[in-house]
Amino acid sequence: MSFVDTPGLLPAFIAETRPRAHGAGLDLYEYDRVTGALGSLRDWPAAFGAVGRRYAAEAGIAAAQGRTVTAGGAYRSAARWFHAAGLMPHPDRAGAARLAAEADEAMRQSLALLEPEAARVEGEGFAGWLRRPAESGGPVVLIVPGMDSSKEEFHALADALLARGIAVLAIDGPGQGVLAATSAPEPDYHRVVGRALDALAAHDGLDLGRTALVGLSLGGYYAAMAAAHEPRLRAAVAVSGPYRLDWADLVPFVTETLGQRCGGPEAARAFADRLDLTGLAPTITLPLLVVEGGEDRIPGVTNATVLAEHAPNAELLLVPHGNHLLGTALSDWLPATADWLAARLAR
Repeated sequence: MSFVDTPGLLPAFIAETRPRAHGAGLDLYEYDRVTGALGSLRDWPAAFGAVGRRYAAEAGIAAAQGRTVTAGGAYRSAARWFHAAGLMPHPDRAGAARLAAEADEAMRQSLALLEPEAARVEGEGFAGWLRRPAESGGPVVLIVPGMDSSKEEFHALADALLARGIAVLAIDGPGQGVLAATSAPEPDYHRVVGRALDALAAHDGLDLGRTALVGLSLGGYYAAMAAAHEPRLRAAVAVSGPYRLDWADLVPFVTETLGQRCGGPEAARAFADRLDLTGLAPTITLPLLVVEGGEDRIPGVTNATVLAEHAPNAELLLVPHGNHLLGTALSDWLPATADWLAARLAR
């Protein structure tokens, strides 16, 4: 039985995803209206995609009338809804690929209107958007998404960093976002980070001697990998990241998602078996902030609080009432995390 056909799962999935939708910037009243009309999880991508297309159509009308700010904001909303449409292991993978492409295109159009200085940065195994603060010559932070996420999800984090004078490169890596249909997740993600940093050298107005990385969910594991292997990073943050995965105990949402993105259950299990920071944690010597929610409990996942105990220069920011990705507690971690990065990247 497919995950989306599990009897009685719809209400629980709606409730579980609601804080994540809040963290991604969706209007929760609209989220409740859309999810309240669903009869099955199979209908989720179509319902959320329809909202994204409505926002994109409104943006096109506003742009044609010269209402640039309205149009840019509507395209940004469209990108959020297209991304949210793909937050499950739905069997229609071609449809998921179309939604990821629509999210990417909506974000492009939003940036073209609101931040024309933004640039596409892509290379082998990654694609993303470089956004800049008002003043050039400052540091840059890479934002790395997780298992079922993409560069279109973490707007609030990017905006918090931009407000502190930090440029942001939010990327999709192998198996993520716009690349999910054509590549499998990469456990040695530090190689992806290295290529992204190489690509930034072609862009003026960045101080590449002051770079850092934030990874969220599975991206938190990727952040730890990069922190251990990439000497150009000055600091790293792992938000809701795993320390280790135990395949036999993982819930169907995780195993099916990994199975789809890795190319089958055996490849997914092999990938999960490689995700273990036990031997690597003591080698991470750069400043590392581990952000965890006290209510983040996923069977089969050992949380990165253990990483904070074993990485020699790590700090733990634990929010007792925070869930996975801490969408229930944005004000308790996001400003503090942005300030922590700004301090580590100061001249």
